[in-house]
Amino acid sequence: MMTAQADYRSETEKQEYRYLPRLLRLILAPVPLFAIQPVLHKIVHQIAQKRPGLFDRIGPHKDKLFLIDPINLPFAFALRPNPDRLSFRAYRRRNLPQVEARIAGTFLTLLDMVDGQLDGDALFFTRDLVVEGDTEAVVCLRNAIDDIEGSIAEDTANLFGFSGRNALKILRKARNHGRNH
Repeated sequence: MMTAQADYRSETEKQEYRYLPRLLRLILAPVPLFAIQPVLHKIVHQIAQKRPGLFDRIGPHKDKLFLIDPINLPFAFALRPNPDRLSFRAYRRRNLPQVEARIAGTFLTLLDMVDGQLDGDALFFTRDLVVEGDTEAVVCLRNAIDDIEGSIAEDTANLFGFSGRNALKILRKARNHGRNH
C-alpha cells in the first residue's frame, strides 16, 4: 500500500492549470465531501450499468484501490473497480487513503483520458500523467477505458442532462483553449 502525496506538475500541466477556471477551484474547495459522495456513487454505478464489461476487464486488479488524482483540484478520488463492491469516493488531500496505485495529472488531462481524446501511454511518456504503485493494475485500468466505445465523460455528462452536457462542453473548450496557447 502507498499513500500518494506528491504534487508533480510538468510544464504542460502548469500551463493547463491556468486555463482551468479559477472559479471551479474556488467553488469546489469548500464543498463538503458528504455532498459529493452520492454524486460519485451515482456516476460509477450508472457507468457500470451502462458498460458492464468495463470493470470486468480489470481482472485480478478489481479489488485494488486506485487514486485518481487531479492535482489542481482540492481533492482526489479513490476507485475500487470491483463490480460487486464498486466504490468511487472523494478525499481531501490531507486524508488520502492507502492505495495500491496512483494516477495523477491535471483535471483536464484526466478528463482527456476518460473522454477518449488522449492516449495514456503518450501522457505518461510526456510526463503529463504520473503513475505510481502497481503499474500493471494501472495498465489494466487504462486498457479497459481505452477499449470501450464512446466516452465515459459523455456518459457522465448525460447523467446530469442539459447541465451536465453544457458543463462538459465548457470543460472541452477550456481544454482546447489551453492546448492552443
